[in-house]
Amino acid sequence: MSPADTVSGIEHLRGLHLPGHAAGLVEGEIVVAMALGFAAALVAGLVRHLYRRSRIGVRRSALNALAAAGRLDPETRLVAQARLLRRIVRTLQGDEAASLRGPAWAVRLDEIFATDAFSNGIGRVFVDGLYGRRERPDPALLDAELNRLIGRLRG
Repeated sequence: MSPADTVSGIEHLRGLHLPGHAAGLVEGEIVVAMALGFAAALVAGLVRHLYRRSRIGVRRSALNALAAAGRLDPETRLVAQARLLRRIVRTLQGDEAASLRGPAWAVRLDEIFATDAFSNGIGRVFVDGLYGRRERPDPALLDAELNRLIGRLRG
């Protein structure tokens, strides 16, 4: 082959193409991967939205129940508030968490509500027992504290 033959041979070559693919089209696997990624992002967003919505629903429901308990006499109000706390914990963390007693119950409530009111503060009445205590906290202060704690439940 002479250099003159090589030059004339180059003119007859076509452009580079990947085997089996038309130029400018996206591969089917890439389209499928993009569609799966988009679908996964949609599912993750939907799950996050529903989770947040359920937390907001728990907060709203608990605040309504607390307001209803506020119209009861002080002894009945304490029992209703204690039941409400058990329901909140059962809804957020299950039956096992809601069945705790004593210091473990105080720790769990403090964790859920991000406080120490149940271990060291006014909420201690729900840990030590409703019937054995001689001193009772002021119902208005207890209502205000529970309202504040439930109102800031994370969603």
